[in-house]
Amino acid sequence: MSRMGRLPVAVPEGVQVALDGVNLTAKGKHGELSVTLSNAVAVTLEDDKLWVKPVDDSRRARVMWGTARSQVNNLITGVGEGFVYELEIEGVGYRAAVQGKELVLQLGFSHEINHPIPDGVEVAVENQRAIKLSGADKQQVSQLAAVIRKYRPPEPYKGKGIRHKGEQVRRKEGKKK
Repeated sequence: MSRMGRLPVAVPEGVQVALDGVNLTAKGKHGELSVTLSNAVAVTLEDDKLWVKPVDDSRRARVMWGTARSQVNNLITGVGEGFVYELEIEGVGYRAAVQGKELVLQLGFSHEINHPIPDGVEVAVENQRAIKLSGADKQQVSQLAAVIRKYRPPEPYKGKGIRHKGEQVRRKEGKKK
């Protein structure tokens, strides 16, 4: 039995939900998103709560139960509150800037990195060292954060690179004479 699947997803005020078979659409202050769920689960709306239940007792239905509930929760949270990821840049001469629809990163390479900003994601750069990504779609925002971090992940000797805010980098001791 899925522990997360048993919990209902509360629909906050200001979020409108439309159920059409396996398609779930939510509209809120951060936009409109939809998700197509597996036919192994059934979603019902009762008293401003979405309940996700398996259709039968098959293995596939039990597997998809928690997954579908998480997708529904991310959808409702995204259109209601939105998701925010914050990245920090550490290193001498490392900096970021937003120019139009591109994020320009200078990370110690011989060239700048111009990364396009996808639709639905807002990027703000504070003091050239902090990048704030926000949007309604959790997958899209976290994927952009992962791609940006991959350009220069934090290295263990000096700690230089791009990291998530509050991430602890395990440091190594350098060479000894």
